[in-house]
Amino acid sequence: MSLPRLLAPALVLSLLTVPLLAQMPSVTPGKPDRTRVVAGTYKLDPGHALIGWRVDHFGFSDYFGVFGDATGTLVLDPRNPAAAKVDITVPVSKVLTASAGLNEHLLRAGKAGGKPDFFGPEPADARFVSTAVKPARDGISATITGRLTLNGVTRPLTIAAKFYGAGKSPMGGALTVGFSGKATILRSQFGISTGIPLVGDKVELEISAPFEKIRIAQ
Repeated sequence: MSLPRLLAPALVLSLLTVPLLAQMPSVTPGKPDRTRVVAGTYKLDPGHALIGWRVDHFGFSDYFGVFGDATGTLVLDPRNPAAAKVDITVPVSKVLTASAGLNEHLLRAGKAGGKPDFFGPEPADARFVSTAVKPARDGISATITGRLTLNGVTRPLTIAAKFYGAGKSPMGGALTVGFSGKATILRSQFGISTGIPLVGDKVELEISAPFEKIRIAQ
């Protein structure tokens, strides 16, 4: 095959890509500016929302994993942040780590029909529903309390949340607000105790949650 034929696909791709790049904004559209936030109902962006988790591994290091494709809603009024409501569903079946073997183990059925070591092959989605929001004096942080259902068990959960930024998304123009959050659970309280104490009971959660404002049809 000649060199021009080999280069042709790359040339076509570059011609298609350049106009798209030219249309992208030259500065980040999201800013940590509370005045950009407007009241309404927002839906979680599943393609960019992440729930990271970490546990101690043998006392040698932390081990990281992540849940993605979460869905949910946020009802928010910047004039009354204490009235905010959050309802998030996380597909546990899509848990992901850097180890293919561990990914398989997390979703493996129990031996001889017994209880799975972790989530099992068909785990129910996890869900967090807020019950109260307490804004901090800094105007950008809040303590969110609610109920987390995981592995068939429902327990209280507190999230330390912080406003990250707001603005119009360059992908479709939807008004987007983003938040970060941190929380801690004991996995044994949700019936997942395999490996304790060699693998830590305490699980630290780190949340990245962008929400897009739902547009009301005219």
